[in-house]
Amino acid sequence: MQRVRVICATAILAGLVTTGAAMAQAHAGTPPTAPAGSGQANVPTGPAAEVQHYYAGVKANILKSATEMPDDAYPFKPEPDIRTFARVVNHVTEAQLRSCGAVNHTAAADLFKVPAETADKATILEALKASFAECDKAYASATDTNLAEMFTLGKASRSRVGLLWGNASHDNEQYATLALYMRLKGLTPPSSEK
Repeated sequence: MQRVRVICATAILAGLVTTGAAMAQAHAGTPPTAPAGSGQANVPTGPAAEVQHYYAGVKANILKSATEMPDDAYPFKPEPDIRTFARVVNHVTEAQLRSCGAVNHTAAADLFKVPAETADKATILEALKASFAECDKAYASATDTNLAEMFTLGKASRSRVGLLWGNASHDNEQYATLALYMRLKGLTPPSSEK
């Protein structure tokens, strides 16, 4: 029993030392990095890096889905009362501009204008890419020390991490819809490609 207590105390102490070192690096403005010998040297770790990594993955899947879906499939919807593929892409664009625009303090009037879902694929893709450009700035601004910063979004107050995780999670939900539409059209979604 005594040996178990010593092992537990050592593990707790090691965790505190590691956490303290990571926090000291964060406060010094240097993001913590993966341990030497892990094969990931100089790769930032920590909460900001986690949300940036998650966003980058879902961004790649959405952009590839929107690019690979044929032009004539943008009006496709599986059932009459369900959104078109174009509408889902535009929904991602709208949500990203709203959330990331709030993080960037971009006035609504200065945000890219979302086209109608009946616009051509090139126009819809241009707006999507503009929304990702707005989000790229927002995610790049995230550090482990500013994640708790509060922003006003409509009538609500949200933290930076809440807005960024919320946006990336929403993007991932919408990607699931885009992937389903691609499968219904006989295409392989990006996350399923080998």
